[in-house]
Amino acid sequence: MRATLLICGKDLKTRLRDRSAVLIGIVVPLGLALIFNSIFGGITGNSKAIALGVVNADRGAASARFVSGVLGAVGRTGVIAIHVEPTAARARALAANGTLDAVIVIPAGFSARVAAQRPAAMQVIGNVGNPISTEIARSIAGSYAADLNRVRLSVATVLAAGGSSAGSPARVQALAARAAAAAAPVAVADVSAKSKQLDQKSFFAAGMAVFFLFFTVQFGVTSLLEERNDGTLARLVAAPISRVSIIAGKLLTSFMLGLISMFVLVVATTVLFHASWGNPVGVAVLVISAILAATGIMALIATFAKNSEQAANWQSVVAVVLGLLGGTFFPVSLAPGILSRLTFVAPQAWFMRGLGDLRGGSLSAVWVPALAMLVFAAVSSGIALTRLRHMTEV
Repeated sequence: MRATLLICGKDLKTRLRDRSAVLIGIVVPLGLALIFNSIFGGITGNSKAIALGVVNADRGAASARFVSGVLGAVGRTGVIAIHVEPTAARARALAANGTLDAVIVIPAGFSARVAAQRPAAMQVIGNVGNPISTEIARSIAGSYAADLNRVRLSVATVLAAGGSSAGSPARVQALAARAAAAAAPVAVADVSAKSKQLDQKSFFAAGMAVFFLFFTVQFGVTSLLEERNDGTLARLVAAPISRVSIIAGKLLTSFMLGLISMFVLVVATTVLFHASWGNPVGVAVLVISAILAATGIMALIATFAKNSEQAANWQSVVAVVLGLLGGTFFPVSLAPGILSRLTFVAPQAWFMRGLGDLRGGSLSAVWVPALAMLVFAAVSSGIALTRLRHMTEV
């Protein structure tokens, strides 16, 4: 065990001293995550709430119910931020300069016209650059208008059936109150599943981290090939050190490099980009599983190479192919046909899926992706260890 730690410590110092592992494992993925977030920020949108303004020039009962009841409930969802403005002119100016995405204007006399069973209307002002927000505002206002019409129709139906004696003002008010309190005959309930898709900042942070993880862990195993070519491996074998300790030291180096890289990237992207990785325990399980899978696969690829340069080339090809299939640059799982099914032959895909499931569910959601990555690690490491033992027979 002491020999394993000494070999690992020596290799870690070498890699950190020449800055190659720092560059590939931390600087490049962090820089690319920043670049991708900057490029695609205006295309994929952001998580900011829709700024919806409301101007209540009426101050009556019907408008109060709309502002406090309907818009109040909408504002509590966090998707739409309600901004009460004093005048229509000010709200229109804010919508024109983009401060507000849309505005709903309730004119004076709105409540009185509703109470008198006369036509009443609300006005929707939209920003030309946010047509979707304008449609959302129009839908909210339209839904309230439809509810008022439902009440009006209910009252009119009862009055028509009861004759002229049923049309006293008190009777009309009572019927309107009962109709307003009654549940709508048809209701739409939101039972959509919790989101299992990472937001943009988190997606690129996680994608770049796990993509370059496979490049980072290759340094440990390729150093075994470098030492064999340089002749220093023969000295290690001749020393009172077991082959198992030598191999374990190299694999431990890969694991530690991956662990340092992922830890720094998780912390850095959280602080700098405000990326949301999820529950720390679940993230730790996924990160460790991904490091073990990456170490095993890169070690296996290295055993087929004749020298460290060839191993690095082959490992790079495998890392890029698995990274693209794993959806580290874009969600391949949404692609049509066989491509969407091939994505899970890559450990990166299970890592990204695990983070998405963790964001939309409980901690137990990470166990299936973690187990899948551990299967990759067990199979590749088992074959690699057998071949690495033969490589140390110099």
